[in-house]
Amino acid sequence: MRHSGNLTVTSPSDREIAMSRVFDAPRRLVLDAYTRCEYLKRWLGVFDTWTLDECSIDLRVGGTYRWHWTKAKNGMVLGMHGVYKELTIGERIVCTEVFDDAWYEGEALNTVTFVESNGKTTLTQTMRYATKAARDGVLESGMTGGVTASFDALAELLASTSATNANS
Repeated sequence: MRHSGNLTVTSPSDREIAMSRVFDAPRRLVLDAYTRCEYLKRWLGVFDTWTLDECSIDLRVGGTYRWHWTKAKNGMVLGMHGVYKELTIGERIVCTEVFDDAWYEGEALNTVTFVESNGKTTLTQTMRYATKAARDGVLESGMTGGVTASFDALAELLASTSATNANS
């Protein structure tokens, strides 16, 4: 995996992880890339032979999402789903996160914000876990490397999408 080093990871509380990155793209493009399957399949967890082969999103309060990945090298699979709890379109998404094969206790509550300034968008995702032990297990899992690789792919997608839109 290639890592840009542009991801900031903090622990705002004993049950939370916050990850933030600035993307050189307007909020509308970052939001589309985060909420539309045709874009998610090009960047979310798709590195090191992983593919996002199932993606469904019903982006409304009470709606659900489902993502399923397969790793070509060994056939390993990973699936997750959740429910949208709060939506302020263009600004904030709050949803649950549950893995098909739970590897930490309980469900997580994810809050994603999109803040634009001077044509750049800061995406911040804060995950609150049921317990400190669950949060610590996620931090120790190598999740930061996967998120960094995914956000690097997102940055590349946004750059190509911005260039395509500029040339249209």
